[in-house]
Amino acid sequence: MSDRFEVDTVTRADHIYVSRGAYTHHGIDAGDGTVIHFSGERGAAKINAGIERSPMADFLKDGELKIRRYGRRDNPDTTIARAESRIGEKDYHLIVNNCEHFATWCCTGIRSSDQVRGAGSLTAHGAIAGTTVAATTGVVGAMGAVSGLSGAGIMSGLATAGGAVGGGAAIGPAMIGLGPAIVSVGITQVALRDNENLPQDERNARRDGRAASIVGAGASTMGGVAAVSVAGTAGLSAAGITSGLASIGALVGGGMAAGTVAVVAAPAVVAAGLGAGVFLVSRRLRRPVDAHEVGTIPAPPSDLYADSPVDEDAE
Repeated sequence: MSDRFEVDTVTRADHIYVSRGAYTHHGIDAGDGTVIHFSGERGAAKINAGIERSPMADFLKDGELKIRRYGRRDNPDTTIARAESRIGEKDYHLIVNNCEHFATWCCTGIRSSDQVRGAGSLTAHGAIAGTTVAATTGVVGAMGAVSGLSGAGIMSGLATAGGAVGGGAAIGPAMIGLGPAIVSVGITQVALRDNENLPQDERNARRDGRAASIVGAGASTMGGVAAVSVAGTAGLSAAGITSGLASIGALVGGGMAAGTVAVVAAPAVVAAGLGAGVFLVSRRLRRPVDAHEVGTIPAPPSDLYADSPVDEDAE
């Protein structure tokens, strides 16, 4: 057990958690040296997991105790009543009813799991990137008057895409990449959506991440066009675009088709990466040092507890 653990610094009805390496385990401090939580560990042992009251030492298993901070939550009596009402329940589900869902619901009346949301966001962003790479060559090859992925075929496809908005081949990659970029930004907006139950520093960090994903998508879209111009031999003429895409493709070990994929996929990838990166950096800079650690928890704000509980289930 960490020497930073001091049981008298934990207060009744706190949402507490402990790291298990790749994930965190959550519960509600009952105020008497016990924790109400889903028993068992992730994996096969969780199949028959149930909500129970366990000694603090059994919950920690030599891990370091931490406290989930809230900007607004329901009062301790409501929290404990909710937790105790579900003791004996055995319908654990990793995605929709895990230990974090349970603890968050006890404190706010809302079922939510940052672990699930984060994993879902990563999976969705990965799927968008993979789909973009796989689809771009097919779309470009099929759109033009000259089919296929020859130089002429790619240029014809890009010209058709760019022509949809009154532009030319130089705007083609931006138009093809618009859909994946919008989806990527949307995923980030959902993953980092605002929640009044969160501490203000966390809400501000999420706001920064959401804004960064939009800026990243826009900047990388325009940057892709500029990169083609710079990498080419003759600006944004047909010859310049052809040579520019080929030069970009050569950086990843391919040719003109690979360069097209790189330029098309960039806005979606940058939107996801920049949004997540800015959020993490902003959260680290804004959060008081070790503010989530037991023993360094600041006094709760006077308006921490909601006037009345809001019992609504929301993922």
